[in-house]
This record gives sequence, structure tokens and C-alpha cells, in this order.
Amino acid sequence: MRRRDGEHGEDRRADEVERQVEARVGAHAVELDGREGGEDQQRADDLDHLVHPPSLLSGYGRPVDPASLPLFDHGQLRKRWRYVGLFAEELMLCAARAEVGPLTQSFWVLLDRQSGQQWNHTALLPGSKEVTLDGPHWEIDGPGLRASLRLGECEAIEVTCPSDRSLAWTRKRVGMPVEGTVEVPGRRWQVSGRGVDDESAGHHKRETSWRWSAGVGAAADGRPLAWNLVEGINDPPSGSERAVWIDGSPTEPAPVRFAGEEIALDGGETLRFAGESEHTHDDNYLLIRSRYRHRFGRFSGSLGGVELASGLGVMEEHDARW
Repeated sequence: MRRRDGEHGEDRRADEVERQVEARVGAHAVELDGREGGEDQQRADDLDHLVHPPSLLSGYGRPVDPASLPLFDHGQLRKRWRYVGLFAEELMLCAARAEVGPLTQSFWVLLDRQSGQQWNHTALLPGSKEVTLDGPHWEIDGPGLRASLRLGECEAIEVTCPSDRSLAWTRKRVGMPVEGTVEVPGRRWQVSGRGVDDESAGHHKRETSWRWSAGVGAAADGRPLAWNLVEGINDPPSGSERAVWIDGSPTEPAPVRFAGEEIALDGGETLRFAGESEHTHDDNYLLIRSRYRHRFGRFSGSLGGVELASGLGVMEEHDARW
């Protein structure tokens, strides 16, 4: 098959970036498979072993540092991130740390639901300690915000999905209890709510665009509900990261469709979103570009055959060239 000139140019630029970056930071570890173009299943097994060894699958365990993944795989740059969030009646709060190749970033967003006031900050400095995510412990020490929280337990879902010529891994837990303190000038909360923990790593395709939602709620009969729904990343027809937790047990729904303020699920079910805050952040590093939109808010509708009596969570849109 003949390739378009643009594709040749893209490969040449990717090769040049790989040479420059590796000259600066060096090789980070062994390749996933010593054989170029190994079998997909073998590479999936290798990726699972590197980022989440079997000994950590029981209880709450941290994956092996995904820096052990090579910087490039089949011309695709390594990415990894962890995002945690708290959804409570008084406030909603999230924090994240992310790496795209040698570039690092952390950010946090806080919404006071009573006043509607929002605080946020993004740190681009390598080694920044503004956001610390250490197992179940979650600390923020940033401009105008100090927070110390602890994530509880809930059942996780974990998948490895194809991503163009490589693979992407993710582990999601949604609906666990979250407790701790959050403080801004003149205000301090002792909070208790439920949350989300998203850990991801891999060699995602060069052009990636996704829509994602995670949240918690309750059914009319009091059963706790939670969800992780996505379109555009880790979303094959089955074996995806999509999950609905009903009374703590996750099941995988069919593919979903994001359309404005609604998420359409299989069987005519719909989740409807009403935003309470918005945070946007755009980056342009020439060969690496990102457009990000993050919103906290309320949800209504149904999922997993259960009607939501109440729901809180996040809607995210991310378009990246990385």
C-alpha cells in the first residue's frame, strides 16, 4: 500500500523527535519485546506486567512506575497520568499528574458548590510537588489551596486496549469513599464524599481525541451508583474501560455516544449533564499540542437499568496531538 507524503513527513518528524529526546534523557528501560513487531498478545502481556504486576492485583496496589516503558514504541510517544477526584455536596475537587514523553504537568481544580467560586492552577515545572499522589494518599499544596485526603476501597476495572500500532493500559476505580480536609484562605472544609481514581499509561496514538465522564450517585432505592464512560480512547466494543458500578459491582455497558450535554447509552438510556463549573487549558509545544476542557456538575437520567435519584461528577473533552 502506498503511503501519503504527509504520512512520510509525520514519520520523519517523529523519528527526529525520538532522536532528540533520547539524546537528552537517555533510554529509560528495556523494550517491551526484544523482537520488533512482536505478537499483539505478547506485547499486551508485557505491558500489563510492566505497569501492574500480578502481585498487586489484590487490594489497593500501586502499579510499577510506568517510566519503565520505553520512550517510544512503533513511533508513538509514551504517556502516563493519574487523575483523582472528590464529589461531595459541599465541593468538588480534582488533581492530576501527567507526563507526555519528557514533559510533565500537574493541575488541580476546586469548586465551592455553595458559592459557585472556582480555584485552579496548572504547574508545568518538572519535579513540582504541588500535587502528590501516593497510593491512597492525596495532597495538594498550591497557590491558595491546601488539601489532604485519603481514598478508600472499591472494586477496580483494568484493561489493555489497542492504540493504533501500540497499546494503552488503564485502571479505573469509581465510587470509593474519600475523606480529608480542604482549605482556602478564610475557609476550611472537613469533607466526606465519593470519588474517582484514574491511572493510565501506554503509547497512545499520535492524534487522540476523547470524551470522558466519571461520577457517583444513588438510585431511588438508595443503592450507590458510579460510572466511567468514554468515547474515543480505550473504547473497543468489548474489553473497554467503560464501566457502571451498581452497589459496588462493575459491569461493562455497550459503546456510548457523547452529544453535547448528554451521554447516550444502549437501550435508549441517557445521562444528562448540568454544568456547575468549567476549566480549560490549552498547550502548544509545536509537535505536542493539547486542548482540554473539564467541567464539574450534576447528572440525571439512567444507566445500567437504574434511574438516578442524584448524581455528581465530571465531563471532560481532550484533543491531543502527542
